[in-house]
Amino acid sequence: MDPGSTLPQGLNARQREAVLYLDGPCLVLAGAGSGKTRVITQKMAYLLRECGYQARHVVALTFTNKAAREMNERVRALVDPRLLRGLTVGTFHSLGLRFLREEYAGAGLKRGFSILDATDAQGIVQELLATTDRARLRAVQQTISLWKNALLDPDGAARVAQGPDEAEAVRVYRSYEATLRAYQSVDFDDLIRLPARMLAADETLRARWQARVQYLLVDEYQDTNACQYQLVRMLCGDRAMFTAVGDDDQAIYAWRGATVENLAQLGRDYPSLRLIKLEQNYRSVQRILEAANRVIGHNPKTFDKTLWSELGAGEPIVVTPMDSDLAEAESIAMRLSAARFERQAQWKDFAVLYRGNHQARAMEQALRTLRIPYTISGGQSFFDKAEIRDVLAWLRLIANEDEDPAFIRAATTPRRGIGQGTLQALGTEAARRGVSLYAVAADVSEAVLPAGRQREAVHQFVRLVDHFQARAARRGGAVPPLPGADVQGDLLAFDPDPPAFDADPVSVAGEGSPAVTGAPSAGLAGAAVGVDGLRGDDAGRVLDDLLAAMNYERHLYDTLDERQAQSRWANVLELLDWLKRKADEDDMTLLELVQHVALVTMLERADDEEPDAVKLSTLHASKGLEYPHVYLIGVEEGLLPHRGGDDEGDVSEAAVAARARRIEEERRLMYVGITRAQRTLRISWCRKRRRGREDTICEPSRFIAEMGLQAEAPRPAGDTDPDRTLDRLKALLKR
Repeated sequence: MDPGSTLPQGLNARQREAVLYLDGPCLVLAGAGSGKTRVITQKMAYLLRECGYQARHVVALTFTNKAAREMNERVRALVDPRLLRGLTVGTFHSLGLRFLREEYAGAGLKRGFSILDATDAQGIVQELLATTDRARLRAVQQTISLWKNALLDPDGAARVAQGPDEAEAVRVYRSYEATLRAYQSVDFDDLIRLPARMLAADETLRARWQARVQYLLVDEYQDTNACQYQLVRMLCGDRAMFTAVGDDDQAIYAWRGATVENLAQLGRDYPSLRLIKLEQNYRSVQRILEAANRVIGHNPKTFDKTLWSELGAGEPIVVTPMDSDLAEAESIAMRLSAARFERQAQWKDFAVLYRGNHQARAMEQALRTLRIPYTISGGQSFFDKAEIRDVLAWLRLIANEDEDPAFIRAATTPRRGIGQGTLQALGTEAARRGVSLYAVAADVSEAVLPAGRQREAVHQFVRLVDHFQARAARRGGAVPPLPGADVQGDLLAFDPDPPAFDADPVSVAGEGSPAVTGAPSAGLAGAAVGVDGLRGDDAGRVLDDLLAAMNYERHLYDTLDERQAQSRWANVLELLDWLKRKADEDDMTLLELVQHVALVTMLERADDEEPDAVKLSTLHASKGLEYPHVYLIGVEEGLLPHRGGDDEGDVSEAAVAARARRIEEERRLMYVGITRAQRTLRISWCRKRRRGREDTICEPSRFIAEMGLQAEAPRPAGDTDPDRTLDRLKALLKR
């Protein structure tokens, strides 16, 4: 009997070969739109149904939760649920977290160690740098991240550091690592770095985990960094039973440590590696694929491949020069309206892709003018905003006093006399005793904090949290006053040094916040807390009182300019309103509400709830997605390809090589943009573009010529006769 006879029909010859191959390590070179996810999920099904693998010994790794969910859903549709128990389908970070939860002692961590996200980690780096220069802060944080992803500890980083900036980054890296140890915390990079390092150093540990991971599948392998590659090698061992799926032409994340070289390295580390190419594209028409093939053909190739399609030739790709970025946006908005009517399409069939987030602004204005709905990807999530995270940190701490990241953020924002030195002392004692920061703070002694002022600040903070913890679980009854008038009064005296805040992101159409004008209002900030004990402890009341005790509105106006403060306070009120409605609708106490606070993300659109709206997206954020009709804008020299770093005038061999690598990655980014289009692709560039207060003369990107395309003669927006366009738009508005 054919071992693949139970596989679903419809796999092409190369896909089938990739699914059935189990004689050793396998690299599937999967071109854009070639069905790689189907190959991975079918192979998982084959392993479980036909090859006798137990689910608990099969691991599939990818880079995003969305991709992991899609894989999980697909494999569950193929395999009897009884065979799926113990199957691991997740991200590298989720596997690293599982590892550390089991092997925490070997990593020098307590069982309840904390995970700092990028914003929490940035606060520590900012304290260590003692700077408010956000560009410098981001640069140092990224440098540390790159060192970690390259498996370099502070000593290793010191050996490779060049120049005074990197020397300073090494100093910060040492202190940052010491602070993490004191906090009994890890950052996102550590979730992969620590397991990779531990597995490499401990043969017994390595053998145990290799026995657990008997077959490994890795998606988007071109996006792996040195640390992730080490983890893969340590898990697979000499048995080398793995399938890696990737595409060297879509490697666009070198700036965060990924290296396309990992694909070539597989062949050197595993001489018996089987290479299988998936070149048939199921997404795009042939003209689009030919343009993509021509562009990427200008890059040096480790593996040759040529995408092809059976979906027909398709319409010609149109390249349009525009007079300015504003004219570009207005023209595309008109073209979108006309095309939607002509093609009887939906708004969500159209995407506008660009190199940088700043390009979205003119496009948004033009779409709003024509009342065209749109959404933006590649920007900041509502729940990643600093002000939202500040408020939620208090709620998380009230619900779980042992959550150290929440303790750190709540204790320092707004500032209340608890600084880095205090937190380090608490963290050191917490590590010694194996308890949380809050447990140490609750009975902090003179031995831990010799300075009376430090101890008093900690005591005040603990009493405030205790007060709201007591109220959080109650449903009605008398409201106790805050623990001491001096505590409430001292809460209004903040350190003038502001914490780091994220820049305001580009807003999403239709999701604006209510306007807030003027200086701090007397609303929440002036609310009486526990007045006369007459009101019950419903969640809404406790939320109001908590925000008043935090005095967060005043904090915003004291540390930001008025416009920023208004915007951020409006976001806080929007969050508060949602939480109150949720509590009221479900009759929740604050504690019950916080226990469900993960559901707050339902405020944002779920991945499968796609609105009928034009998609605006950066090229990086568009990877993995597809749209019937794509407008690729701003395809100009200096923008796409993006102008590089500080070495543009350097003619040294190293600088020339670095620029060449950047251009190669920008070309791959162009390739990704082209291959998002299924049926039609329009490309535009501007003769001049506004940068700051000046108009800059622009030239078409070299990539347009590499595609073998020529620009059409400039025509009025709409791409058709003006009278016909007007008639179509009038008809469109009547629908």
